[in-house]
Amino acid sequence: MIHSLLVVLSLLPLPQQSPSTPPAAGNAEKGKVLWQKTEHVECFECHGTNGEGALGPDLAGRRLTRAQFIHAVRKPWGVMPAYVESQISDSELDDLIAYFASLPSVSEPGAWRRPVPANASRGLAMATTSGCTQCHNPTFNNGRGVMGAINANFQWFESIVYAHAAAYPATRARLGEPPQERLAMGSFSPTRLPVASLQEIWTYITDLGFRARMRGDLSGGTASASGVVYTLNVINTGVKDVGLVAEDMTVMLTVPAGANVVTTTGAGYQGVRRDDQMKGNVAVWTVSRMAPGDRQTYTLTLSQAGTAADNVRGVMRWAKPTVKPGPGDAENIAPAPLGPAAAH
Repeated sequence: MIHSLLVVLSLLPLPQQSPSTPPAAGNAEKGKVLWQKTEHVECFECHGTNGEGALGPDLAGRRLTRAQFIHAVRKPWGVMPAYVESQISDSELDDLIAYFASLPSVSEPGAWRRPVPANASRGLAMATTSGCTQCHNPTFNNGRGVMGAINANFQWFESIVYAHAAAYPATRARLGEPPQERLAMGSFSPTRLPVASLQEIWTYITDLGFRARMRGDLSGGTASASGVVYTLNVINTGVKDVGLVAEDMTVMLTVPAGANVVTTTGAGYQGVRRDDQMKGNVAVWTVSRMAPGDRQTYTLTLSQAGTAADNVRGVMRWAKPTVKPGPGDAENIAPAPLGPAAAH
């Protein structure tokens, strides 16, 4: 949910260090990289790209003491979730302290990344003010995919929200995924985010509908005698006999401008057509259903490779299970890795 650091600090009457206070032992440049460019460290979603503040308070130039900073991360006073050593170490916090100490303070905190939408339901409003939607967008697409993959219930949701670092590894194992070195989400306190409020968020998410958890892995183009071959593996990553089945699927791969389709493999090929959402021509396959654990492999051979400006990418769309806002659901397929076969 929220991957922030210090949401509560703006509410606290914390003394500031004087300008003569010795700098923290951390490395400011490492702190900047940690804050802005490190995977699964997403504190900036609430505190701003440069610590200027947003939903969470500004941190730039505040010169909080080391004890204050670490206490706020490990045992927050407000709604902010807590983070354990395996998620962010004390030495990394020292680097962040040094980074923020190197920045000027701001006269006005930045705007929320995602404010409460007009006419928001109680659940969406609660998810926004609690910080959830600052990292998860208001549709919770990834989270609803996990929920659909395991047929989640509210008890699971409670454990993920209130004891994330301890509970989520079991979900990854159930999905057949390796342990994650650093979990981005902290653990909320039920005294600050009560169960009744969490139930409002859960109701909002379940009303949107659980999603089939589909993934498309697209290879880079490989040169062959007939052209450049791209291989796509489409997988329903849900738990077998538990997760949701995707029905009435369409799989599309873009055909870059100037390229022609030489040949394809994979059942259900429909040919090439223009797709307005993809803004160009696409090669199309259909499949009636994909249950958890099912896998389909497709190949697309083109007369020339894609480029950085016009690369092969794709989308999977399916009609069922129905979700809001509808009419169907979709998952993007990331652009193919560029390699020696790519045109320049």
